Amino acid sequence: RRTRRERSWTGMGCAALLWGTILLGCSCAPGPPRVGAAPLLAATYVLDDADGLGREFDGIGAVSGGGATSRLLVNYQEPYRSEILDYLFKPNFGASLHILKVEIGGDAQSTDGTEPSHMHYENDENYFRGYEWWLMKEAKKRNPKIKLIGLPWAFPGWIGKGENWPYDYPDITAYYIVSWILGAKQYHDLDIDYIGIWNERAFSSKYIKLLRYTLDKHGLEQVRIIASDRLWEPISFVMLIDSELHGVVDVIGAHYPGTKTVQNAILTGKKLWSSEDYSTFNNDVGAGCWARILNQNYVNGNMTSTIAWNLVASYYEQLPFGRCGLMTAQEPWSGHYKVESPIWITAHTTQFTQPGWSYLQVDGHLEGGGSFVALTDGLGNLTIIIETMSHNHSKCIRPPLPNFSVIPQRATFYLRGSFYMVETLQVWHSRLDFESGKSSLFQQLHPVKVWKGQVSLDLNVDEVYTLTTLKTGRKCDCPEPPPPQPFPSSYKDDFNIRNPPFSEAPNFADQTGVFEYFVNASDPGDHVFTLRQVVVQRPITWVSDADQTISVIGNFKWVNMTVTCDIYIEKPRDGGVFIAGRVDNGGIYVRRTKGVFFWVFADGTYRVTGDLAGKEILMKGLSGVRDNAWHTLTLNIQGNSASGLLNGYLLWENVTVSKPRNGWAALGTRSFEFAQFDNFHVE
Repeated sequence: RRTRRERSWTGMGCAALLWGTILLGCSCAPGPPRVGAAPLLAATYVLDDADGLGREFDGIGAVSGGGATSRLLVNYQEPYRSEILDYLFKPNFGASLHILKVEIGGDAQSTDGTEPSHMHYENDENYFRGYEWWLMKEAKKRNPKIKLIGLPWAFPGWIGKGENWPYDYPDITAYYIVSWILGAKQYHDLDIDYIGIWNERAFSSKYIKLLRYTLDKHGLEQVRIIASDRLWEPISFVMLIDSELHGVVDVIGAHYPGTKTVQNAILTGKKLWSSEDYSTFNNDVGAGCWARILNQNYVNGNMTSTIAWNLVASYYEQLPFGRCGLMTAQEPWSGHYKVESPIWITAHTTQFTQPGWSYLQVDGHLEGGGSFVALTDGLGNLTIIIETMSHNHSKCIRPPLPNFSVIPQRATFYLRGSFYMVETLQVWHSRLDFESGKSSLFQQLHPVKVWKGQVSLDLNVDEVYTLTTLKTGRKCDCPEPPPPQPFPSSYKDDFNIRNPPFSEAPNFADQTGVFEYFVNASDPGDHVFTLRQVVVQRPITWVSDADQTISVIGNFKWVNMTVTCDIYIEKPRDGGVFIAGRVDNGGIYVRRTKGVFFWVFADGTYRVTGDLAGKEILMKGLSGVRDNAWHTLTLNIQGNSASGLLNGYLLWENVTVSKPRNGWAALGTRSFEFAQFDNFHVE
C-alpha cells in the first residue's frame, strides 16, 4: 500500500535553485543553507499500524557450506574461536544472526571444498563427521532461538545407483535427508526448522511430496520445506497448478533475486525468501551491497528473510570467492581474524528485530534514492532501518545492478497509530567512507526526541541508520586478535590422535573426495593412526568434481618446497596415489588443477605430471611400489627443477617445471578409492 507523500524543498527560491541543481548536477550535504547552495530534498513518510501490518519478518541469516566455507574455523585455538562465534551468533554483540543455514554434506565439491556425508555408503551412518553439527550447536549455545536450515548441494553416489541424479529413487533420497534431521536430534539435540530440496538444481514435485510424507511419518511435522533454492520459476508456477505441491511447500526460496520477485510467487501466498544472497567480497562495497539488499529485498520484492553466502570466510583465500563471507577467519595457525564491515551492517537489522516481528505497510523507497523498512513486535516497539547506498558502492557479485542515483536528503517520519506516543528513539549509524577508507561502523549516536509524532533526519550518501525504541544494541569492544602470519613454512602431521574432535585433520582442505582420520586396527604399530580417503564411488555432483581425489594444504604463495608422506595403496592392480606441490586450483575449478604431481601405482609404475588429470606427463617409469604396503614418497621442487624419492632413494630427477610458479601442497588418489596417508611433512 503506497502512502501519501509530500515533497518540498528547503530554502528560498526553490524554482531557481531546483533549475540550478539540474543544470549543474550539484548536491550538498545536510547542514545550514549556504548562499548559492543547492537545496536539500525533503520528503515525509508516514508509519502507521492502524490499518494492520505487512508481512511477518522471518530473520536474517547466513550459510555455512556450499561448500566447506567454515573449514578452517574449527582449527582455531581458544579464545579466538569463541570470539569469532560470538561475533556471528551472540545476541546484541555483533551480527547477532537469526538463522543459520548449513550444507548437508554430500561427499562432493560444492564451491570451496567437499563436505562429508553422514552416509558415505548405503549401510553407513555417522553423525559426527565434518563441522556443521558442531557449528549448529555453538550457534544454539549463544542464541537458543536461532533457526536452523539444512540443504544438500550433492549426494553420495549410492543414492542414484550409479546415475548422477537424486530423483530416480525419491524414497531413498527422502530417507537419506530425514536420517540427517533425525540424527541432528538424536546425537546433538538439534531441532532442524527448515529443510531444502537440492541447491540451485532441478526440483521434483514427486520428491517434495514424498519428503513431506516421510517427515510426517517420523514425527517431524514441525519441519518446514523450502523450495527450490534456485529461481522464482518454475516452482511458483507449478505450485499454482498443483494444489498438493502448494500444500507441502512452506517457503519459496530464490537465490540472488536482485531484490525483485515475480507475480506468480506473490500469487502463491507463501513466504518469500532470498534464501541465498550477497556472495560478495567483504570490503566496504560488499557492506554496501549487503545494506542495500537487506532493505530492498523486502521493499522491492516482499522477501521476509535474506540469507548471506557465506557466514565466515574460513577457507584458503585463493579458492573461488575468497573472502566472500560476512567476516574473515582464514588463519587458524596464527589466530588472526577480521571483523569485516558486513558484520556491523547486519547488526543494524538483527540487533533491533526478531523473527515474528512484522513489517509495516509502507512503500520504503526514499525520494532521494535509498530505502527504509519499519518493523514492530506488535507490543509498541518500533525499528526503522534506513540505507542510502550509491550505485557504485553497493554492487553485489550478481545480478547486474541497473543504474540509479542517490542524493543527500532530509527524511521526516510521522509516527501514527500505536507509535504516536513514542517519545524517544535510539540512533545507530554507519557511514561507508570510500574516499578516506575510514568508515564509521555501527556507532551509537545521541537519542532523538520525537516531537508530536514526528522525527527528521538529514541523510548523506552511503549511510545506514537504525532508529529504534529498543535500548539493547551493543557493539563489542573486544581485544584485537593476533596479527596475521603466513602458513608455517615447516609443517608436520602424523595423524596420531586417538579421539579427534573432528573427523578431518587440521588445515587439509578436501577438493574432491573426503579424507578422514582412520584407526588402522590391523597395523603392527607404525601406522595405526592415519588419514584415509573414504569416497569410493563418484557422488551425485553439484559441479564437475575431478576424477581423482585431492586435498590441499599450506600457503598458495609457496614456490620451492619439499613434500614427504607415507602412502598406502589399498586398491589392487589399478589403484594409485600422489603427493604434489605448486597446486594452483581447487573448488569449482578443481578439474583444471595444475601443479607438480608425483604418482605411484599398484602396478609398480610411477608418473610425474603437470596436472591433476594426469594428461601432461613429464616423466614415467618403474617404481616397484605395490598395494597394501607402506612406502615413503618425497617430492622436491626448487626453481624450474623437480625430483622424487621413493623410500629415501632417488627415483627420478631433473624434471623441468615451468608453471605454475607457486601453489599449495597436496595429496590424493588416482580415482575414488580407499588409500591411506601418514607422517605428512612439508618444508
